[in-house]
Amino acid sequence: MSSPSRIGASLYAFLSITFWGVSFVSTKAVLGHLDPFSLLVIRFGIGSVFLLMMVLLFQYPLKIHIKYFPHVLILGVLGVFVHQVIQATALLTIHASDAGWLISFSPVFTVFLSFIFLQEKLTLKKISGISIAITGVLIITTIGSGQNISFSLSLGYFLMILSTLNWAIYSVLLKKLSVPVPSLVLTFYMSTTGFFLTLPFFIRNHGMEQLRSLSPEHWAHLLFLGIFVSAIAYWYWAKALEVMQATQVSVFLYFEPLATLIAAIILLNEKFIASSLFGGFLIIAGVMVVQGRFSFRKHF
Repeated sequence: MSSPSRIGASLYAFLSITFWGVSFVSTKAVLGHLDPFSLLVIRFGIGSVFLLMMVLLFQYPLKIHIKYFPHVLILGVLGVFVHQVIQATALLTIHASDAGWLISFSPVFTVFLSFIFLQEKLTLKKISGISIAITGVLIITTIGSGQNISFSLSLGYFLMILSTLNWAIYSVLLKKLSVPVPSLVLTFYMSTTGFFLTLPFFIRNHGMEQLRSLSPEHWAHLLFLGIFVSAIAYWYWAKALEVMQATQVSVFLYFEPLATLIAAIILLNEKFIASSLFGGFLIIAGVMVVQGRFSFRKHF
């Protein structure tokens, strides 16, 4: 792989995780005025329109072979609809900064999936790293939130951890299914899938009435979520996976919680909790141990 291709793919991955890191903060800021499904239908709608404009601008053909329809549907359901619904529901009860730390646990699930489905060896080194990462998760979900943790808070943490498993599955499938269309076109179809799947819930929950209560600040968050998170970030992530392996791209998830933490402190005035920070560093350290056998030099 040439150096320019590697640098470009790395930049795409870094921008994606930065946007996703801040997305927890924007989602948290809007959830007080919109239910998760109403938020997501607006987010996916904005993202789909923006992506369609980009597809037309670059003059990419929208045609896709019928045999790849199931692939696009699976990716759209898992990577967009299920993933975002789980995360938005989790953020109803947990801090945005904690969500950012927990999402970095995703590479550990990638290792488990490789062990189960690809028969990759689960070495002592990997087991040690997984143990360290799990310790970090336990610190965040118990000490970091206080000893008297409520059921709703526990459910929120469980859902966020579940979303990391879902994301690991999505990243592997995105690489394995290899739909032969430009990444921008694929992202458009995935975002549109998310829009139509959430639209019935938007209608059921009287989403239009909720929209009337939004301030310009809330609409700014929604525009950021629709354009930069649902559109550009997914597009860039797919472009990075066109060049790099899923395990290599997942390394960039280390930076996501830092973006979330900084944005949460600035925009939501969340308190700096030392135990959560310590638990987050344990997660990242554990994941780094698990992935210690991967290096840019080896793969490039």
